[in-house]
Amino acid sequence: MDAKHPHVSVIIPCKSVDKYAEECVRHTLELDYPSFEVILLPDFMPSNFDAHSPRLRIIPTGPVLPSVKRNMGIGAAKGSIIAFEDSDAYPRRDWLKNALKYFKNSEMAAVGGPGLTPEDDSFLQKAGGYVTSSFMVGGLSRRYKTKTLKEVDDVHSCNFIAHRSAIEKAGGWNEYYWPGEDTLICLAIKKSGSKILEANDVVVYHHRKPLFAEHLRQVSRFGLHRGFFARKFGGNSLHLTYFTPSISLMTFIFLGALSTSIRATTYLLVILAVTYLAASLSATLLETRNKKMIPIVWAGIILTHLTYGISFIAGLIKLNLKR
Repeated sequence: MDAKHPHVSVIIPCKSVDKYAEECVRHTLELDYPSFEVILLPDFMPSNFDAHSPRLRIIPTGPVLPSVKRNMGIGAAKGSIIAFEDSDAYPRRDWLKNALKYFKNSEMAAVGGPGLTPEDDSFLQKAGGYVTSSFMVGGLSRRYKTKTLKEVDDVHSCNFIAHRSAIEKAGGWNEYYWPGEDTLICLAIKKSGSKILEANDVVVYHHRKPLFAEHLRQVSRFGLHRGFFARKFGGNSLHLTYFTPSISLMTFIFLGALSTSIRATTYLLVILAVTYLAASLSATLLETRNKKMIPIVWAGIILTHLTYGISFIAGLIKLNLKR
C-alpha cells in the first residue's frame, strides 16, 4: 500500500453464493489495481464455493438486510477506501483504477458510475435494460449508459466507492429502509458538504430483472420508497423526474373524467395520449431496432411508468414503510 494506491476494501453483500455472486467475486479478484481486498458477506458460509485467494474473505452474517451486511463489511475492512458492489453485478477490470483518480480532489467523498447490461443477459433481461436506459426514465437513464461525468447527489449501491471517513461521517448505511438506502447515504454525504461524482469510466455490469413481472416488482419497490423518501427526507428525492410519472398519470385520469362532460377535453386527451405513445416508441427505437424486441420494450416503458407512478403516490401517502 502507498499514497498513490490506497488500500481498497471491496464489499459484496449477498444472500447466497449463487452463479451471479461467483461471477462477481471472480471478476473482482481480477481487477487491475495493486492493493485491494474482497469481503463477501453471504447469509451462511457456502459449502461449494471454490475460490481461493489471499485477497478474499468470506464473512457469514445470517439473514439480514444488505445495508446491515455492508456495515458489517465496513467494520471488518482494512481499506481507507470502501467500494460496494451488488452480488448480481461485476466490475470492469479498470473499475478501481479509474475511480481512484477522482479522489485526488480533496472534496470528493464518493464516486459512482454506470451499471451496464451484460452481453450474456437473456432476451427479456436485455429488454428490461433498454427500458431503464431509455430517455423516458428521465435523468436516471444516465446510470445505465457511459455518458455522464458530473457531480450528482445520488448514485446506486451496485457501483459505489467512497472514503471510509465519509461513510463513517454519514453514519454508515441506513439499516431500516430497503431499497433506497443508497439514496439516504448519498443524502447524508451531501449534507456534510462533500461531493459525489458519477463517472462514465467507473463501470460495472449489472444483470437486469427480466420483463415483465420481476422488472415491475422492482420498479414498484423503487417507486414506493422514492415517494416516501420525497415526503419524509426531501433532498435528493425531490427531483422533478421522480414525480413526472405520477403527475402524468393523474393528468390522464383527470382529463379522462373531464372528457365525459367537456368534449374539447377528449381531443386534448387524445393528443396527449398519441404524443406519449409516439415519444415512448421513439425512445424504444433509439435503444433497439430488433423487431422482436421493439413491442416488448415499448410495452415495458409504458408499464414501468404506470407501475412507478402508482407506487410513488402510494409512497407519498404512507405514514411509514416496513422493511
